[in-house]
Amino acid sequence: MELYITEISKYVIALLMALYAYESFAVFRFREEERRGGIYTRQNLLMLAVHFSCFMVICFETGDISYLFFYIFQQIVLFATAVLFHMIYPETNRLIVNNMCMLLSIGFVILTRLSYEKAVKQFVIVAVSIAVAMVIPFFIHKLKFLKKLKWFYALAGIGALGIVLILGAYTYGSKISYSIGGITFQPSEFVKIIFVFFVASALHESTGFLDVFTTAVIAGVHVIILVVSKDLGSALIFFVVYVLMVFVATKNPLYLLAGAAGGSGAAVIAYRVFSHVQVRVQAWKDPWSEIDSAGYQITQSLFAIGSGGWFGMGLFEGTPESIPFVEADFIFSAVAEELGILFAMCMILVCISCFVMFMDISMRLHDSFYRLIAFGLGVTYIFQVFLTIGGGSKFIPLTGVTLPLISYGGSSVLTTLIMFSIIEGLCMIKEEEQEELTITKKRGKKAVIEDGPAMKKARKKRGKSRENEESDEVIE
Repeated sequence: MELYITEISKYVIALLMALYAYESFAVFRFREEERRGGIYTRQNLLMLAVHFSCFMVICFETGDISYLFFYIFQQIVLFATAVLFHMIYPETNRLIVNNMCMLLSIGFVILTRLSYEKAVKQFVIVAVSIAVAMVIPFFIHKLKFLKKLKWFYALAGIGALGIVLILGAYTYGSKISYSIGGITFQPSEFVKIIFVFFVASALHESTGFLDVFTTAVIAGVHVIILVVSKDLGSALIFFVVYVLMVFVATKNPLYLLAGAAGGSGAAVIAYRVFSHVQVRVQAWKDPWSEIDSAGYQITQSLFAIGSGGWFGMGLFEGTPESIPFVEADFIFSAVAEELGILFAMCMILVCISCFVMFMDISMRLHDSFYRLIAFGLGVTYIFQVFLTIGGGSKFIPLTGVTLPLISYGGSSVLTTLIMFSIIEGLCMIKEEEQEELTITKKRGKKAVIEDGPAMKKARKKRGKSRENEESDEVIE
């Protein structure tokens, strides 16, 4: 009986996920948020069905009914998140919240399968992070002085990265974390957001050469500190985000070409200077020749992806634990092995739909500062997704970054939830701008009508009538 349930559930879960991914793009058929209500309701039901089906399989496979209690706690948090965001901020975008909850639920499922202890820790971190993220849209919407803090963002970002460079602990050869009171933070995750605010603040008013040059120097200091700390994955994200934000702000393709040339040169230098970069590149080029050493991770990842097939082997039927650090850098491989390539592709589509919505909000914002923030955060998010999945599937060399909202990691999940909440705050600003524009258009239309030929003729006629009345009074 258990075998039949596990086998049938693979196809049911894949179908439900495919339907959810479809709804994630069906949203874009309508521009007005009010007309998307039915789609959002179907998304919530599909998310509930996927989450419940996965945990039912986990209970059948393990024979431990206590997993259902863990599922109930997760569902309460996710349902409360979706409902409270809509109640507290009715002007926000529900697709972003729904996709955020869907990706979190996938992370809970796969982490529960890999390590129940880590899944519980992740759940606690997510619950606290959601509480923090819930207030972010209010401050983004109300605090109008954020665009004037350019040098504060610069100093805060450089200071946070500098502290890790000096006092941080080594993690697998890189200085990326710092501990306070027994709690470990990865400051580069938080600085990603600060960095986007810095670039947007620096370029929203003027995009002259001097402004771009000054911004480039500050951005270069961020990247150099990360390179010296050997956090090359984060350095790459900072660099790409900066180049694309400058291009969007200036609309000058020369900056894009200069960034591409500079990035290529920096990549060559990094390959020559850092031995671990050479190891990763060699493992990427031919992992099979070093399958028992440097290429072990990537070969095991490829085995996992390949063995999953379209519909996966089923939860607890694969061997994703054979991949070192599978819960962080290679969690996509675990998803593909046990839930299937079709499920994994739909998960990627959900991430892409988030990015498309970020870009849609960015293009509909009139204030250049907020527009650049939405664009920068969108690029940060999707590029990190690309680096993680691309590295795990041997499309690009490994960079050591996590898959947002799915991989295990406190700093990563907190900063990603903050990013999504910032976008929701920008969505509120977008709605406010559109209301002001509508009012302005109505006033302008009224003024045009009052100054139109018909109104002028009527006023002229009324004026003549008054003159005739006055003449009659004089004659009498």
